[in-house]
Amino acid sequence: MSRRRVTLADLAQAAGVSRTTASLVMTGRGRELRISHDVEQRVLRAADELGYRPNAVSVGLRTGTSRTIGFVSDTVATSRLAGDMIKGALEAARERGVMLFIGETEGDPELERGLLHAMQDRQVDGLILASMYTRTIKVPKDVGPAVLLNALPKTASDLPSIVPDEVEAGRAAARVLLDAGHRDGIYLIGVGPELGDVPPRSVAARERLVGIREILGEAGVKIAGGRMFVDWLPEEGSAATADLLEQHRPKALICLNDRLALGAYHALSDAGLDVPGDVSVVSFDDHPIASWMRPKLTTVALPHYELGRKAVEVLFAQMGEETGQGEIHRVPMPVRHRESVAAPRV
Repeated sequence: MSRRRVTLADLAQAAGVSRTTASLVMTGRGRELRISHDVEQRVLRAADELGYRPNAVSVGLRTGTSRTIGFVSDTVATSRLAGDMIKGALEAARERGVMLFIGETEGDPELERGLLHAMQDRQVDGLILASMYTRTIKVPKDVGPAVLLNALPKTASDLPSIVPDEVEAGRAAARVLLDAGHRDGIYLIGVGPELGDVPPRSVAARERLVGIREILGEAGVKIAGGRMFVDWLPEEGSAATADLLEQHRPKALICLNDRLALGAYHALSDAGLDVPGDVSVVSFDDHPIASWMRPKLTTVALPHYELGRKAVEVLFAQMGEETGQGEIHRVPMPVRHRESVAAPRV
């Protein structure tokens, strides 16, 4: 048989005070209303002995808040790669004394609509609308206060967005090669050399390419070529690199994600080429495979944990009307320097 929840009336009776006095003590207003220290301590001791917990629904009715926020995503919760976004959000929420309700839509618009309604029915104080991959999304109507996490609105929106700083990540990857002395023979795997040579609807591809071109262009370095395709998987990286090697001898590859880099490693090995002795490789994401590869892969990391924390921070600022409408917050992507980049051979 389940144990009956201890009520405020039980607490008041055990402490020998009125329900009003017990309520004031448990909501931290005892000193404000001049309840004596002895009475306050008596109530707190009784609460500890009885295991009393305030009724969250009742507190919410009094304060106008539920101390909860909703986290609705496509596949973030079920992804090993992006799960740290939830970890960051959970820890930031916990620090603020708030619970996080998590729901997954699997990309189904009807399921998303139902989850949003369920969150609103439970009177969450705010919503985080998250995406596994950085993309543009159609913002649902009447969801405020809310923030977009790893997503940008397709049309003008008042909601703030929290996204990785992909342009700066592209700059950082290019600088890694320039700092190692590379000035020619640099090829791209996953996108082409021109700004239009990117997979459709890929925000990361476009912004990374913008950053790469900017830094190499400032250094007077021309991108030697590139291979663009939609699916950034190891087999695609291997096929693209093998095709490249039939016509050219690259000195460095910038792979647009770590799975492409894994495929590139295989093709380079099949051709008898050494990383980084013959060909340097730099990549993006810091997927777990990056540290398993041999040599370990230098890559620009997606800051999933920091994105989750930032989403809660911006959401609380928005709930307090302390943040600009529609503002885009770009979270830095750090370089993980490992062993796949070296000076070019003369």
